[in-house]
Amino acid sequence: MRVYLDNAATTRVDPAVAEEMKKYLTDIYGNASSLHAFGREAREALERARESIAKKINANANEIVFTSGGTESDNLAIQGICLAKKKGKLLTSTIEHPAVNNTMLAVKERGFGVVKLAVDSEGFLNLDALQDELSGDVILVSIIHGNNEIGTVQDMKAISEIVHDKGSILHMDCVQSFTKVPIDVKKTGVDMISMASHKIHGPKGVGALFVREGIEIEPLFYGGPHEFGKRPGTENVAGAVAFAKAAELMTANEISKIKSMRDYLVRELLEVEDSLLNGPGIDNPNRRLVNNANITFKYIEGESLLYKLDDYGIAVSTGSACSSRSLKPSHVLSAIGLDHKIIHGTVRMTFGRFNSMEETKYAVEKIKLCVDELRQISPFKHSFDNYDVKG
Repeated sequence: MRVYLDNAATTRVDPAVAEEMKKYLTDIYGNASSLHAFGREAREALERARESIAKKINANANEIVFTSGGTESDNLAIQGICLAKKKGKLLTSTIEHPAVNNTMLAVKERGFGVVKLAVDSEGFLNLDALQDELSGDVILVSIIHGNNEIGTVQDMKAISEIVHDKGSILHMDCVQSFTKVPIDVKKTGVDMISMASHKIHGPKGVGALFVREGIEIEPLFYGGPHEFGKRPGTENVAGAVAFAKAAELMTANEISKIKSMRDYLVRELLEVEDSLLNGPGIDNPNRRLVNNANITFKYIEGESLLYKLDDYGIAVSTGSACSSRSLKPSHVLSAIGLDHKIIHGTVRMTFGRFNSMEETKYAVEKIKLCVDELRQISPFKHSFDNYDVKG
């Protein structure tokens, strides 16, 4: 049996999405900027996709800018504001995705101030610290909405109210949370959010940035007047259509099914001695992504567990796919206070549409087996004696 539990890294494209996309690769293939019938057909499809994505977050269609994915969306939000404002300070958190972390490093090198705000042991932003750091020179606050490693879902409305009370702008990275958590940009007041297709069973290479009407950002590169002058280049109509279809297919029933499998896995694996769940508890879907499980097993290396499970056909991760090749301990787990001695014993398991309860039970069985086998040969056993698993 092959079991894919790395859906936070990427997802299998839904056949219905692939079928929808195919039409715009082979039949309706015109340039959406062309005036002839081929171009008009492509333009109509692009605008329908834009309206569909906008509807998912209660936005206006002209507030959706199609991009190549989450990383570009994050860059467009952060660098776009910096290019428009010329100077100032940015606030972010200690648990951001590399697409935000490394962009913040880049703008800091260009002379912008960057302050990282602490989180608590579950990964929630310290709102008092946010309020204290906000001042007239803060041009942007960028916070991850649903964390890609530990699944923490921040309170978008509360953060937005604090940021706007101080007259600043809020961007949230919603790449993991889009369609898994209800997002209403009008009710929450968030100014920009990043989204990506391949996290929700759509194709890679397409995403979107919601930019509230009235928020001024500069493009990252120059060309034609595409995407309201914010993102030049011939539009990826097939990708946009597929993204919209993928978002349409995400339903409440599916979210419920995914959560039930995740909950079963977490409860079973926490029965393993000396294990702990990182991030918020699993009971409240408004506080933790419903597909995310991040568990630390004392006395073992997560990478060893990953490879043993791979032999059984089970795919898991030791962290973010964008940084998992690094030997450095997870900055997210360090930020929530997990000691470096146990950080490396952590694996992330994330569910998607095509997982089943049968696969989940198989994964639980093999994870328990592999943890036991690794502990029997572990060189770390004595160094952990009398050591508190919570660090």
